[in-house]
Amino acid sequence: MNYLDFEEPIKLLDTQLAECIELGEKSDVDVSETCSQIQSKLKSTIREIYGNLTPWQKVQISRHPDRPYTLDYINNILGDSFLELHGDRNFKDDKAMIGGLGKIGDQSFMFIGQQKGHNTKDRQYRNFGMANPEGYRKALRLMKHANRFNLPILTFIDTPGAYAGLSAEEQGQGEAIARNLREMFGFKVPIIATVIGEGGSGGALGIGVADKLLMFEHSV
Repeated sequence: MNYLDFEEPIKLLDTQLAECIELGEKSDVDVSETCSQIQSKLKSTIREIYGNLTPWQKVQISRHPDRPYTLDYINNILGDSFLELHGDRNFKDDKAMIGGLGKIGDQSFMFIGQQKGHNTKDRQYRNFGMANPEGYRKALRLMKHANRFNLPILTFIDTPGAYAGLSAEEQGQGEAIARNLREMFGFKVPIIATVIGEGGSGGALGIGVADKLLMFEHSV
């Protein structure tokens, strides 16, 4: 696990609990009462720390490396039934923006969201959740498909912002986001957008025009 600076007391108790459990497994000593006391202290410490967060600490939590990302939610909601769709049919497939079809009960949905990475290699592969123009064009293609076939759209917002590199500007970053904003206002199907981490700048707006906007606790 990764711990933020202000989570050090939690880290210390987690370590003590792990050591207590390990001791119980490797010896005949009954450590159940000690482990129970540590667990109780851990719960109260978490409540105390998370009940008195500063604004900056909330921002840090919204960017926490252990926070679930878009594919984590989709996989938990849909299991193996998620059908990911790729490409903007113009330039290439953007790995920072994912989308596809899935069913909840008898209702089909279009799922779209920014995807960060759980480790350094994955973060580089996903460009840290910062989509290029082709990502927003892919999202628009999928949303148009959903609108055509009367499928509700669920978007998951988690990005520090759209990619601001030279290549993105050359490919028309501003135009791609602006087109998404215009088109989303005209869709007939319901759109529910959820900020699951951080929703930065136009990068969030590009999939954030919705009939209902939700935000998780400690998201920004």
